[in-house]
Formats: sequence, structure tokens, C-alpha cells
Amino acid sequence: MREEEIERLRGVVRDCVSKHLYSSAIFFADKVAAITSDPADIYMQAQALYLGRHYRRAFHLLNASQIVLRDLRFRYLAAKCLEELKEWDQCLLMLGDAKVDEHGNITDTRECNSMYLDKDGEDREINILSAICFLRGKAYEALENRAQARLWFGLNFLCDRGEIARCYSFLFGWYKAAIKADPLCYEALECLIENHMLTCDEEKTLLSCLQFGPEDGWLSSFYSCLIKKYDKENVVEAKFRELEQSGPNTKLSDKSVLCTLKSNTDLLACKAEYYHQCGEYQKCFELTSELLEKDPFHLKCTLVHLAAAMELGHSNELYLMACNLVKDYPQKALSWFAVGCYYYCIKKYDQARRYFSKATSLDGTFASAWIGYGNAYAAQEEGDQAMSAYRTAARLFPGYHLPTLYIGMEYMRTHSFKLAEQFFMQAKSICPSDPLVYNELGVVAYHMKEYKKAVRWFEKTLSHIPSSLSEMWESTVINLAHALRKLKRYNEAIAYYERALALSTRSLSTYAGLAYTYHLQNNYTAAITYYHKALWFKPDDQFCTEMLTLALVDESRHGIDPIVKSRSGGLFM
Repeated sequence: MREEEIERLRGVVRDCVSKHLYSSAIFFADKVAAITSDPADIYMQAQALYLGRHYRRAFHLLNASQIVLRDLRFRYLAAKCLEELKEWDQCLLMLGDAKVDEHGNITDTRECNSMYLDKDGEDREINILSAICFLRGKAYEALENRAQARLWFGLNFLCDRGEIARCYSFLFGWYKAAIKADPLCYEALECLIENHMLTCDEEKTLLSCLQFGPEDGWLSSFYSCLIKKYDKENVVEAKFRELEQSGPNTKLSDKSVLCTLKSNTDLLACKAEYYHQCGEYQKCFELTSELLEKDPFHLKCTLVHLAAAMELGHSNELYLMACNLVKDYPQKALSWFAVGCYYYCIKKYDQARRYFSKATSLDGTFASAWIGYGNAYAAQEEGDQAMSAYRTAARLFPGYHLPTLYIGMEYMRTHSFKLAEQFFMQAKSICPSDPLVYNELGVVAYHMKEYKKAVRWFEKTLSHIPSSLSEMWESTVINLAHALRKLKRYNEAIAYYERALALSTRSLSTYAGLAYTYHLQNNYTAAITYYHKALWFKPDDQFCTEMLTLALVDESRHGIDPIVKSRSGGLFM
């Protein structure tokens, strides 16, 4: 057969693959490989077999060839076949021996000397070493090295956090190696971020050491929007603006790319996630609703939408979302997580637990389902089961601070304040930028009567809030005022109580605290006024009722405040 005819058959195979006619592709690729015995044609045949799900046959074809151990493409595709067959040990053997340190640096570089023959290679392709590192990471994870780490450290959860981090850093070093070998290997970064394998600082460090090409500047900015976003609002918004509009020094070739990203669903989903993190739930919900109209099957956006709907108490929306997800994706953990969210929202916690548990059984690396499972127990004050769920999440997701934070909250609920503080400090070491961590440290310090420390933590909370103060942080402002009152810094306390009133005018605690502070200053008239306002919200409040009586007695003993007396005299003259 002439070379032109063989080349035409190769074109037929490529066309069959592009049209997903895999049986046809296998048929013609088999004939081409039989005629030429060219390694590239054998690889093309194996590729067609792999795409047609004939994994065992594809592996046999690759393994029988003499070039499999010398050409990285052959080894990689053979390992991919073993991945699909779930033969993980054999997969690692096929990929060969190599070592990686906790920072993702490969210490055995013998693979770099292997051949890489590809007649159909594109101008810009992902480094084959990056793909191999990623597959190694998946294989080690599938072999349950995570479970081994849980066994090593499960007996003593309060052991050195650094030891746990070092263990996990080694286990996930291959994912780091994959993204460092080629920043275009997005799947490796996705695994590290979505599975909360890295802390905030580790994520930033990893991104800073990636070697982006001059034409991939936009990708560096995009990746920075994907990681945890606890910076100040102006910093995060600047990152989004950088992607949404071209800068003054942007090349014309990049400008068209950057301009089109303004309406990109992935980017807007990141922005919605940031709004949720800041407590702007309505803003988040509106954005995700708009995105899901455009792309109703965007699963990352769906997760953020469910979280926002939960915070806003939109049970009808959760019900509709759950029904649609179970119908479209019955095998996905997200679908049953949505059902659990609906039952949690309507306070049917037993049913919520059942569906959160089902979500974790379908996907053991679904962090939100583990947190929901623990919260459903905590809502009914079943502390031991809640702690078990949170501990599992903390061990599975070493870069996720919320499980550790919730463990601290459970200890605080049972008045184990020292243990609670220890876990809050661990959460702080994982994510030192989350204001919620500092708020809980302030609360536990207040309970331990360490009021100066409490003031310091509450002030740090307010300084770490990324956006302007919203009603979500009213309790922090009130707590700070309470702590200042305990330190007899009454004027500062009053200023913070009034600041809390500016956030919400319907808080019994604010009015009661303000009244009591005025009472301690012997400003009985103001105290009586605010006690009355507090009792308007809760007429049977024992503290305010008793203190109002005392304030009235004190005022009758000491007389009306001179300032008020002179004003009243002026009015009736």
C-alpha cells in the first residue's frame, strides 16, 4: 500500500475519533498498524482501543511493544489503562520508580532521559511528565495512603499538627509536582484546591513558584482567584478586575482573551464563592441564580448556590434544586447533599443526617457533606457524633480549617474552654486570615474571664473582615462592647454598642448591654430608656426587668440626672 493511502487511513482514524466512532477508529487503526508496524501507528491503535473502553486489550498491545519502557507516551497510556482497570499497584510499577519531596520536587529524574515520540504533537502541549506525576498522585491516593495517615494519627488527634501536615505534604507531593512541571495541568491544581489539601499560605506559595509562559499571564491571575480568598476586599476585587478587563500594558493578543473572560462562568462562580465567604449571601445568591440560568449544570456554582440558599433560609429553592439534581445526577454526592441541605433548612435533622451520610459514602472527599453531617448532629446537641464527623473531616482535609473550628465550638458548648482554645489556635494556624477564627478565640477568652485577651481577639476579628461591616458581624461588635464593659472602659463600650445598633436595631443584647453600661456610669435616665427598649423586644426578660427596677430605685434615691433636670426646666419655663 502506498504511503499516500496509509496517510489517508490515518486521517480516517483521526476523523473517527473526533466523531466518537470508536469501533471504526479501532478497525482502521488496526489495519494501519499491521501494515506499517510504526510505533506511532501502534500508539494510535492503542489510543483508539482506550477511547473505545477496551482497556485490557489496549494495555496488552502497549505492553507487548518493545518501546513501552522507552517512550513515555506508551508508558503513560499503559498506566492509564491500568487506572481504568483499578490495578493501582501495577499502574505505579508501569510508571516506574521515582521520589518526590513534600514541596513537589522530583528527586529521581531518570524519566527525563526517556524518548517522547509524537508525530501529531500540537504546538503547545502539556508536559508528559506533568501528566505522569498527576497519575501517580491519583494512584497513591487510591491506594488509601490517606487512610494510612488517618491510622497513624487517629489515636491522638491532638498530636503535633506539623507532623500531620508533613505526612500529607508528602502524600500530595505528586499533585504539586504535576502543576510545577506544567502550570497548564489544571486537574492537579483542582485536586489540591477542591480537596483542601493545602493551607492558605501553602496555596499562595505554590502559585508563586509556578513558571508561567509570557502568554499565560491571564492564567496566573485566574489561578489566584481559585485559591482561598481571605484578603481584603479591594485586593480580591482587583484580581477579578484584572481578569475582566485588559490593563494598559496588555498585549493586543491577550486583550481579546481577557475581555471574553468577563462573563466566564468559572470566574463568576469564583466571585460568588467570595461573596459567600464575606457573608454577602443575598449578593451571592443573586449571582449564582443568574449563572445557573445560563449554565444549569455547572456543579461548582450549584454548590455555592446551595450554600447561599441555606444561609438565607430559601427552603423552596433548596427543594427544587434537590429534585432536579437527584433526577439528573443520581450517582453524584452533590445531589444527595442538596437533599440534606433542604431537610437541614426545615430543621428535620434526622433526615438531613441520612442524606449527608449518603453523600459522604458516594464521595468520601466531599468536605461540605462531612461538615453538614457534623452540623446536623450538633443542631440536636449530639456532641460525640458531631465531633466524630468533624474529626474525620479534619483528618481528610488538612488544609481546611472549618472542621477544627467546629470541634472547638463543640468543646466550648460543653464548657471545655482550654480544649476549645487549643483547637481554635490550630484553625488559626491553618487559615490565619479568617475573621471567624479570631471571633471564636475572643468568645472563649471572654468565657475564661480573660477580658483583655478577648478585646484583642475581637479587635483582630474586625480588622480581618475583608469587606465593610454587615449585620453578620453584629455579634462580634456586641461581644467587644461586653468585654470593654468588663474592663470598665465604659465610653468605648458605649461606642461599640451604638455601632452594633447601626448594623441592626432589633437586638435585645445590644439594648440590654447599653442600658447596663449607662447604669454602671450612674446615668440612670439613659439606662431606664434602654431597658425599656430591650423589654419591648422581650417583655419577660428577667435580667432587664430586674435591672429596670433597680435603675428606677437608684434614680429615685439620687434624683434626676442634672443635665436632664436643666433641660426639663427649660422646657416648662
